[in-house]
Amino acid sequence: MPTISTLDGTEIFYKDWGQGRPIVFSHGWPLSADDWDPQMLFFLARGFRVIAHDRRGHGRSSQIATGHDMDHYAADLATLTERLDLKGAVHVGHSTGGGEVVRYVARHGAGRVAKAAIIAAVPPLMVKSPANPGGLPQEVFDSFKTQVATNRAQFYRDVPAGPFYGFNRPGATPLEGLIQNWWRQGMMGSAKAHHDGVDAFSQTDFTEDLKAIEIPVLVMHSDDDQIVPYADSAPLSAKLLRNGTLKTYSGLPHGMITTHADTINADLLAFIGA
Repeated sequence: MPTISTLDGTEIFYKDWGQGRPIVFSHGWPLSADDWDPQMLFFLARGFRVIAHDRRGHGRSSQIATGHDMDHYAADLATLTERLDLKGAVHVGHSTGGGEVVRYVARHGAGRVAKAAIIAAVPPLMVKSPANPGGLPQEVFDSFKTQVATNRAQFYRDVPAGPFYGFNRPGATPLEGLIQNWWRQGMMGSAKAHHDGVDAFSQTDFTEDLKAIEIPVLVMHSDDDQIVPYADSAPLSAKLLRNGTLKTYSGLPHGMITTHADTINADLLAFIGA
């Protein structure tokens, strides 16, 4: 099983398939590299090298007790890209992974990253504050942490069965395989990492990171995202970026990389270029 070791001894699992121009995928909370399988197979078939890792405490990576914050996430990604000696890479992040990509590109990506895409991503800032009045109340994230700490298995069934994939919308047909695969990925990881990760994705302010990024960034988000509300995320991120492009989808769920993989893959390919 391929892994790299970070400076604090954390073993980070990764997949590395194919040859050609590298595309690096960063997954959402509380999932794993497996969430990117539809994208990895799509781009692999088109001659790209595709890489995805399990964030520390997630999936098959070490269930370490510390470092579950955006600075460590970005530093771990930097270690991976350095060990694999990736140059001219495209970085793609979903949800929490979008925050990881933004911080990585801003602080570590110079000379290695050509383009980036963030999908249903958490930047600029999720939690409500005087400076971010459109954010979600702190109580929302406190509830996440409580459910992780007290009944994680049921919580990880309810989220994909409801708002994550939009299966709670009128007329939606829940797909049991997707729900169970989400549950499987979540339960592989560490409750400690997932508990701390709620603070990482909700409390981190990416405003200065977004301002510092010079490369082209595609910001992809649905206006019906029930996990990361659209109005306080994608349009604000695109405005802060120096070279950002906003792509808005109508009626798609937060987990659109899975439910609408054909659409997302085609748009990513058009942005990346053959």
